Amino acid sequence: MSEIALPTASEARRLAAGAERVVVKAGTNSLTDEDSLIDRSAIDALVDDVMRMIDRDVDVIIVSSGAIGAGIGHIAHSHESLEESQALSTVGQPQLMRHYAKSFERYDRQVAQLLLTQADLDHPNRFANFQNTIDTLLEWDVVPIINENDAVATQEIQIGDNDMLSSSVAIGLGVDLLVTLTDVGGVYTGNPKVDENAERIEVVGSNYDEVEALIDESSTATFGGIRTKVAGARAASEHGIPAIIAASASGDALQRVATGDAVGTLFLPINGDHDG
Repeated sequence: MSEIALPTASEARRLAAGAERVVVKAGTNSLTDEDSLIDRSAIDALVDDVMRMIDRDVDVIIVSSGAIGAGIGHIAHSHESLEESQALSTVGQPQLMRHYAKSFERYDRQVAQLLLTQADLDHPNRFANFQNTIDTLLEWDVVPIINENDAVATQEIQIGDNDMLSSSVAIGLGVDLLVTLTDVGGVYTGNPKVDENAERIEVVGSNYDEVEALIDESSTATFGGIRTKVAGARAASEHGIPAIIAASASGDALQRVATGDAVGTLFLPINGDHDG
């Protein structure tokens, strides 16, 4: 294996703070309440944080989960099958976008909806069209909000819930930073929802294999989503993009990243060849 060059944590945080284009991924649990209804205060807090970055002349692209969860809360229907999840997403997506639009209107900002699958990013012509659309929206000061196209996708529903999609978007667009906001708030030595002794891992670099083993050991049916968040952050870091998994509940994670604070778990960008 060729030598891997890793920056220090402080150098990576400076890179993150100086990012000019950022992908921010917001998970379902960060946007909905215990009844699966959209939490307007949570969306407002996210939008406030995003706007603080935009005010720093940073281009922000949001990848937002929450359509299926919003659909469950809106029509009080279960999702026992894949087909029901897909249908619920079509109910919840307009509700989700309505709340985003209302929240950004407080800042006189318009939003745009883009529904994607991984296949759209893998197809050269489709990706070129997607990239051109993103560039145009940002030139117009419109905030792009991406979600997976659950009505036609299956793998994204079953595996990752936008975690890998947001990573692919970040890599494809060549952004400067990927931030994944979650109700957990980082990567821990155990499942912090059940293990009070679990400690947050501040930096992931050459210790990735150890972290991956810890995640595999602590993942459960209710905590397994951290695995794809870690995989997505690692994929971005392998393309030279700093990646951070941080708590959504604080309401100021992006602001703190922009000022160089140590937030959540930082994945050091890898420069040079690697063996995957």
